[in-house]
Amino acid sequence: MDDALPALLARDVDAGFERLVVAFQDRIYGLGLTLTGSPADAEEVAQDTFVRAHRALRRYGPERIGELKLRAWLHRIALNVVRNRVRVRRVATVSLDAAWAVGDDVTSRPEAVVMGRASAAEMRALVASLPVGYRDAVVLRHVQQLSYAEAAEALGRPVGTVKANVHRGLGLLRLALEAREVV
Repeated sequence: MDDALPALLARDVDAGFERLVVAFQDRIYGLGLTLTGSPADAEEVAQDTFVRAHRALRRYGPERIGELKLRAWLHRIALNVVRNRVRVRRVATVSLDAAWAVGDDVTSRPEAVVMGRASAAEMRALVASLPVGYRDAVVLRHVQQLSYAEAAEALGRPVGTVKANVHRGLGLLRLALEAREVV
């Protein structure tokens, strides 16, 4: 992301907003796809996220805009959009096929090696079965590649809580994978 983007938005929201969308549209779509499991829903989540972000930026003062951590702020908006949609309609599965590839090379990480033993369909089912707090933390950290601080800001939780939720979520996924291998 361009470090000058918050300053540009602070000077002129409309001039900087297109750059904001271009910089984050793939990540926000990937998050929506991961959490909803539907490309159509993910598109709506991304669109709603950017509409809400634009409305919020128009209400914020330049100083507040300049201090925004845009990545975490947009992920928080997207999470809220998804949660609002889920209240209306419960989604049965979470698709990781396209969204997992949005971040950097996760295949070199230890958790990816363990998780790599499961098929994409199995991983979708396993991630979908996690408690929501664990699922959101795992997806933001390991699929969307947010830092713990950014994930904490997006979730509105302390960093320690997010670290614990990621650890517990990955632990539950490992246990589920081990149980699957025993059977």
